[in-house]
Amino acid sequence: MSSLQLAGTYDRHVAASVARIRENVLDWEHLPALHAGSFAACELVDMDADGWRVRLTAAGDSRPQTLKLYIAADTSQYRVVTEAGPGETSEIRVTVRETGPHAARVHVEYHVPVSDPAMLAMIGKGFVAIYERLWDEDEAMMQAREAALTPRPRALDRVDLGPEVDLVLPRDFDLGSGRFRLVRHRGGLLAHSRVCPHWLGPLDVPIDADGCLTCPWHGYRFDAATGRSADGRTLRLAAAPTITIEAGQVIACA
Repeated sequence: MSSLQLAGTYDRHVAASVARIRENVLDWEHLPALHAGSFAACELVDMDADGWRVRLTAAGDSRPQTLKLYIAADTSQYRVVTEAGPGETSEIRVTVRETGPHAARVHVEYHVPVSDPAMLAMIGKGFVAIYERLWDEDEAMMQAREAALTPRPRALDRVDLGPEVDLVLPRDFDLGSGRFRLVRHRGGLLAHSRVCPHWLGPLDVPIDADGCLTCPWHGYRFDAATGRSADGRTLRLAAAPTITIEAGQVIACA
């Protein structure tokens, strides 16, 4: 077996708490949804006290990799080992240092079983480009989740959305303890939750041809009209408000 050599490093300030970073690292399920441009599929093999083992397939490649995560209890470091498939025995090693309540520094190293300097340089350049994109996507999700977890004051239980003739859709609004979106759907007005009940992800996405909403974080799908799961999972959207027209005004009621 070839010894591992350092191919590339990546350093980044992350505007998210260590708690969100740990949550993100352990969350294998987001890989093919949030990072659809990089990964085509991800299947959980098993989990243990150290982390997960998954079968991951890169976008544009039919050959899966088996990856094993080892994460420290305090999230100060973790590594991902390629146990089988393309890049077998390669390791991604990461150190995490908290720099504030919602900030951290991460240092990432990619070690591969390659000794040729030219090949190492090429692998390292590609690694840095991929990891920068992955961290951009992850950081945006972590920040949005942090904001979604922050308690919000309860809104009114009745909201006047304005004259029907002047309505600009889609229209986002808060009602009671929920956040909703008003759209035109199949010839009428439809309100639906714009928060995924799984991880509070954003459902401010277009309704697809099947009448469904798909969360961009983990790919959970819901029937927009009923709020029921459309992918066999048990979660359901928050109950949508009633929409009525009163003297030409669009009214939403909890």
